[in-house]
Amino acid sequence: MTLDRATLEVCVDTPKGLAAAVSGGADRIELCAALSLHGLTPSPGLTAQAARGACPVYAMIRPREGDFVYGALDVEAMKRDIDAVRNAGLAGVVIGANRPSGELDGAVLRELIDHAKGLGVTLHRAFDLVPDFASALETAIDLGFERILTSGGERSAPLGAARLEELVAQAAGRISIMAGGGLNADNVADLIARTGVREVHGSCSGPALEGIGHGHAERAGALGFLPASPRDTVEASVARIAAVLHAIN
Repeated sequence: MTLDRATLEVCVDTPKGLAAAVSGGADRIELCAALSLHGLTPSPGLTAQAARGACPVYAMIRPREGDFVYGALDVEAMKRDIDAVRNAGLAGVVIGANRPSGELDGAVLRELIDHAKGLGVTLHRAFDLVPDFASALETAIDLGFERILTSGGERSAPLGAARLEELVAQAAGRISIMAGGGLNADNVADLIARTGVREVHGSCSGPALEGIGHGHAERAGALGFLPASPRDTVEASVARIAAVLHAIN
């Protein structure tokens, strides 16, 4: 995909959310499970649905919740998940790994990238945990990542705008800096103008209604089957950001 205009990646974790993102005008999908946990590896069923569409899809490869410090069993599971993504025909994977110090774990990332040969590869927000962003950026470039998803090390991309601008300048076209975290149609144009990023990422979510309106919802919630505030991708929210991106290019 060319970057003649800023492009929109939408992260989704349900069949309905996937359909909403595509219909709303997403340029690329990040396919996940459990976005409430910031994304885990998606199920085979959702992966198969995503593979049927025309929109490029990158699958999150994250075998468990928690940090991104991975042992041998984690890495083996991630390799098998990468195999499944390749076999399904998706465009790429989203990975990340840290050392206990917070630095990128170059050895684990190299092993995963080599295993993902032929697939596109995005570095996820494990990058936001690093102690030295300039050094980590060079590591990501040396490893061969296409892009880095980052909030600039802050809770949201608008708060991390100054660092995002620095990363874009340092990258100098060698890797794409994709801003993510807290972006919506009201702030994305300003963020792009301030930082120079050409890719943005968001969930474009709102309160989920499907699956919580049945008579047993209260009981299901009491047993822990329903989150307190379930959310899902909203087509109109995707469309609003997509419209902003089209208008400013």
